[in-house]
Amino acid sequence: MTATPILDIRGLSKAFGPVKALSDVRFELRRGEIHALCGENGAGKSTLMNMIAGVLQPDAGEIRIDGAPVWIASPAAAQRLGIALVHQEIALCQDATVAENIYMSAINSRRAPLMNYGRLYADAQKVMDLLAPIPVRTRVADLSISNQQLVEIAKALTLDCNVLMLDEPTAALTASEAQRLFSIVRGLRQRGISVVYISHRMAEIFSLCDRVTVFRDGQYVATDPIEATSPDEVVRKMVGREITQLYPDKLSSQDIGRPLLSVQGLSDGKRFANVGLQLRAGEILGIGGLIGAGRSEIAQTICGLRLATAGIVELDGTPLRIRRYSDAVRAGLVYLSEDRKGSGVFLDMPIAANISALDLGKLTGALGLLDRRAEARQAGELATRLGVRMAGIDAAVSTLSGGNQQKVAIARQLSIDPKVIIMDEPTRGIDVGAKVEIHRLLRQLAGKGVGIIIISSELPELIGLCDRVMVVREGRIAGELAADELGEEAIIMLASGIQQTSTQQEAQNVA
Repeated sequence: MTATPILDIRGLSKAFGPVKALSDVRFELRRGEIHALCGENGAGKSTLMNMIAGVLQPDAGEIRIDGAPVWIASPAAAQRLGIALVHQEIALCQDATVAENIYMSAINSRRAPLMNYGRLYADAQKVMDLLAPIPVRTRVADLSISNQQLVEIAKALTLDCNVLMLDEPTAALTASEAQRLFSIVRGLRQRGISVVYISHRMAEIFSLCDRVTVFRDGQYVATDPIEATSPDEVVRKMVGREITQLYPDKLSSQDIGRPLLSVQGLSDGKRFANVGLQLRAGEILGIGGLIGAGRSEIAQTICGLRLATAGIVELDGTPLRIRRYSDAVRAGLVYLSEDRKGSGVFLDMPIAANISALDLGKLTGALGLLDRRAEARQAGELATRLGVRMAGIDAAVSTLSGGNQQKVAIARQLSIDPKVIIMDEPTRGIDVGAKVEIHRLLRQLAGKGVGIIIISSELPELIGLCDRVMVVREGRIAGELAADELGEEAIIMLASGIQQTSTQQEAQNVA
């Protein structure tokens, strides 16, 4: 590593109206290092990355590249300086192919009148195969969220960059996909390319990174060599306090109530078949499995977001006739999507309007007009309850950090006082402090008799939060793990088809 940092941030500040996103922060990136940037949602990490990438302009301060001050007026200017950013949120052209997205920058800058698509597809496939065997002729809209994230990363790898910034790159990836990415990042370091790595996953940071910088409330806190600190110390600096318990205490089996949701023989004719589950009042049921196993599709079909070809769904002992999502909402059954940007929130609408959008009828007066005061009161109460950091309920959701956008999405589900909540990756891309708050909220809701289903790719979350976990493999229920059976190895073995639960084995022995 050379003495002069390849990237040197000095006294950078940025405000959005009355909200100070960054205040006099500093950051240093050496050549050929992987430098972690940590902080709670709203700490200013993504704002800093967007200024370095030319998406935003600083109000004050200086950015230096190889010791020379630069003004980065646009993303194109950042690319010319050798800077590439992989955003936390998917920013691909949905109607274009994977290959066209990977080489979008080159396509836009070319001078030839005709495109050599044969060469484009061949070059794109070579890059894509470094991460996953995704056919590059596929339309991006037809890919899962995890595969779209891999396309985002592949796109950045094609740029001739000296500085690569990764904002929560593994949030939507499987363990094997993440390991493949880590190998590529280490290879980039060996080639002298510098990487800024933003993540809330401490295990990743401490196995991959050379140094770690912490921001809190838009201000610089500290920079440490990774061997001179610990995950607990980094978390303490991030939140400004000690977090002693990541997951709330679970209820005893006697505290869990009546059968609430029953699903029998559910199929969609494509991704899953003959799925059955039961959820009791006050229970948090986890659904685990590999990405692509059919977890999200099962949840969406229960809620009417996908068409069921067979099966029965009962709520409180009453069969439900769910043809569309609005039918599920009226019954008290809500779903939180894993795709926050695509279907979780309306980015350009105010916070209050987002929270009320699920059921405007309860806020409508006799003349059919929306009661804005009631809407504001509801939004204020729920935003305060979830700890949304905002300028006010009239602020656009796009002005919030990713974690606070997720809290707004959760607040919308709570606005109808649901009986059952299904949450798909509810804490993806959320810092440890916000995770603790959301976990506590979910346990409080369960304590009031709400039934909760959590789909999560984070095994510690399934184990620490859930009372019971069902594992899906290739569109079928591979097994169920009771509280005393929960463990990472047990979930992985069921998800991969290596082992069955003791209950299944006993049934086979009897047979």
